[in-house]
Amino acid sequence: MKLDLAVAQFRPVKADVEASLAEVARVFDRARELENPPHLLVFPETALTGYFLEGGVREHALPAEALVERLDALYSSGTDPGADTPLEVAIGFFELHRDRVYNSALYARLGRDPEILHVHRKVFLPTYGVFQEERFVDAGHSVRAFDTSWGRASMLICEDVFHSLSSTLAALDGAQLIIVPSASPARGFEPGSGAPANVVRWDRVLRTIAEEHGVFVAAVQVLGFEGGKGFPGGSVVFDPRGKAIARAPLWEEALLPVRLDLREISAARVEQPLLSDLERALPGLLLQRRDRSPS
Repeated sequence: MKLDLAVAQFRPVKADVEASLAEVARVFDRARELENPPHLLVFPETALTGYFLEGGVREHALPAEALVERLDALYSSGTDPGADTPLEVAIGFFELHRDRVYNSALYARLGRDPEILHVHRKVFLPTYGVFQEERFVDAGHSVRAFDTSWGRASMLICEDVFHSLSSTLAALDGAQLIIVPSASPARGFEPGSGAPANVVRWDRVLRTIAEEHGVFVAAVQVLGFEGGKGFPGGSVVFDPRGKAIARAPLWEEALLPVRLDLREISAARVEQPLLSDLERALPGLLLQRRDRSPS
């Protein structure tokens, strides 16, 4: 099974959902013009508003159902009559759900019979340095994989990936592709790399996730400037052996197409069976922890 994926390194219009949705519609049109139009199109964290909304998040938060209606209307309006080709989309947004606001990522099918397949609510909310998420949004409480038309995926939002348990839970639940919508402002500079230090760190973390679990990882970054903070991009896709197979430029918008051969997952796991080793050992490790007596 091969999956045509496109990563949209994207510059939202800050605090303007309507203008950002218009940009999303333009990305839909560009995606149709690719040599291999994607089956899955991935946008970054907070793609409808920008990241640093702080106290404005509730004003701009949307229910997932309302967002799918808007996305489907935008996608269908650009489709040639009779084409009706479904498109799966992953996109980050501030979500209004049961009177709470979350930093969420939606995975939905657009086109024929539009449907929400999964919503991931960011579990780990950075509240240090320039980040103040815990002050403005609630935390999610689960990480899991879910079924799509092509296989199983999982989503982790930005800070989630820096806690290694998150990707492990996704892989143990059967994820073949871990999608990582992110908004990571530039911090520091890595000597000799020509890139901000946070971009270099992202590469290191994502490569480890892919290689350790034998999964594809697609990270898509916000681009632009908000309140004097620059988002450099650096979106990247890793294969199950930890090799970068597609990379977007820094400081530029990009629509990055890549074809994933999902058969590579089993081959990588045979070569390095770390995930199966974990599945075998985990019950005993958990039992040991449960039975441990207080010292």
